[in-house]
Amino acid sequence: MVLNLKFDDNRDIQQLFGKFDENLKTIEKEFKVKIILRGEHLKVSGTNTNIKKACSVIEHFLNAIRSGQGQLSKSDLHFTIRGFKKEKAVESGMPVENITRSFNSNLIGPKTKGQREYAQAIKEYDIVFGIGPAGTGKTYLAMASAVEALRRQEVRRIILTRPAIEAGESLGFLPGDMQEKIAPYLRPLYDAIYDMMEAETIEKYLESGIIEVAPLAYMRGRTLNDAFIIMDEAQNATAEQMKMFLTRLGFESKAVITGDITQSDLPNGKPIGLLQAQDILKDIAGIKFIYLTGADVVRHALVQEIIEAYDNINHAK
Repeated sequence: MVLNLKFDDNRDIQQLFGKFDENLKTIEKEFKVKIILRGEHLKVSGTNTNIKKACSVIEHFLNAIRSGQGQLSKSDLHFTIRGFKKEKAVESGMPVENITRSFNSNLIGPKTKGQREYAQAIKEYDIVFGIGPAGTGKTYLAMASAVEALRRQEVRRIILTRPAIEAGESLGFLPGDMQEKIAPYLRPLYDAIYDMMEAETIEKYLESGIIEVAPLAYMRGRTLNDAFIIMDEAQNATAEQMKMFLTRLGFESKAVITGDITQSDLPNGKPIGLLQAQDILKDIAGIKFIYLTGADVVRHALVQEIIEAYDNINHAK
């Protein structure tokens, strides 16, 4: 079977093909098709199934390019192809919606079906739980949403918190003042926000309190109004801490709670607040639970395979 796709703009073709046509070569290899450009038409030949999937990927990329995403990265290509091969990707033709821009103007947004549902839930609900394995963008997309809400003046401040608990190993005595002692626990939150804002702006916002990064214990007794609050690593929060955090939410505020229930570092026998919250809050209309899976991993390709391998072991037990 042969299918012809028509392009209206040569610039779209250039961005789609990539440097030295490397994007098309990758698509050809992954879907076992042949792609040839003839004038303003792109000719795709191969089996019906492979042509359909290859064309879906091409159309998906064109939508991204035409929405202003610009040059596509190798990682974009990789996990989009992976999704379509497994038939778990979003429908071609669905518009690509980006959340915000990084400080160097790169667009940041969801890249998988699960991530799109997560990003949409953050827009629509005041409390969202993002639950899933490492690499699914739980914290990163929540941070992007928070930065954009601040830029649009929908909130006056961003509050980032996580339980200060060691990940299965003792770090021993940490020197310095209180801020220096807790910094290692909060480093992932700093990493994400430094991707999205200029360092000078972040430092200014940290000094003025527009951005606050603090351990979960510091949330006790507060009422958080007009804020976008992100609680990261929620699988390490106890049941008491989870209730305490959720009841901090004030007027005109939004909270996103992220975690991976398979990687809790709480001592054995200590109730996991994230698990309890699933059972207690699941029927409240204003709260949304989004479950991301290995199909939503946007890190190295091996990360998804590692997650799937561990899941298979756990299911077999």
